Amino acid sequence: MSRSSLTGYAWLSIAAAIATITLKSTAYLLTGSVGLLSDAAESFVNLLGASIALAMLTIAARPPDEDHLFGHDKAEYFACGAEGVLIFIAAVSIGFAAVNRLINPRPIEQAWAGLAVSGAAALINFLVARTLLSAGKKNNSVTLEADAHHLMTDVWTSIGVIGGVTAVALTGWQFLDPVIALCVACYIVWTGYRLAKNSVIGLMDSAMPANKCNEVTTVLDRYKSRGIQFHALRTRQSGARCFVSVHVLVPGAWTVQQGHELLEELEADISSTMSYVTVFTHLEPMEDPVSEHDMELDRRRK
Repeated sequence: MSRSSLTGYAWLSIAAAIATITLKSTAYLLTGSVGLLSDAAESFVNLLGASIALAMLTIAARPPDEDHLFGHDKAEYFACGAEGVLIFIAAVSIGFAAVNRLINPRPIEQAWAGLAVSGAAALINFLVARTLLSAGKKNNSVTLEADAHHLMTDVWTSIGVIGGVTAVALTGWQFLDPVIALCVACYIVWTGYRLAKNSVIGLMDSAMPANKCNEVTTVLDRYKSRGIQFHALRTRQSGARCFVSVHVLVPGAWTVQQGHELLEELEADISSTMSYVTVFTHLEPMEDPVSEHDMELDRRRK
């Protein structure tokens, strides 16, 4: 699937956010529950997050240009970070509303009707979250995965709120409603922290995940039986795209043509193991002592 087609999933997330805002706001108006209000507030955050995801996916899909020769894939990390920040803001607003309700309690009305509406919203979020998560993993999109995890947070939030409102309706203990809302706020903060952390890690040019690195080393190991050696293997992930660089040591008696053919074969093998990977190779004669002294990131000659 082309990167530009992923924006369709962002539009799906936007549509789901609008639908759940409508349903959850209706549930709050029916019941007056601050827990359901906190749930509706998070759906507003979902709408903002999905809109940012749409913008960043559009940018990430652009082809390389003169100012961005390695592409625009890192734009996805900005969406991930923005969602984390928005979640923090939602948690703070929920916390204020919950504390105010603890100080000024208010009975819940039409609880069962409100819960039915909120349950329908939770079901929509669950179905959309599973769709986005599947598409994100299939297409290596950190933006879609972040949006999916955000929506799943909303699902669990809704379940917690529904449980709290049900408990209030059955027991009459009004304090449970704002207490549940405070618990929801704490859980949302944790989710926001994880999303913000993932964004920072991506922007810091972190190495590929261990399973992908193992796939690369497995390919390299197959060539060692042919007398080829390797060192200075480095990887990094930029949004959906992965970058791999490695020094390839071959017999010094090889011709340039032989070395070139080997590198073409090696790069093709690595590219066939994963999608959206760019491979850089550096050819060296294994007999030359200098080849053993250029493995550092900053190579210095004495």
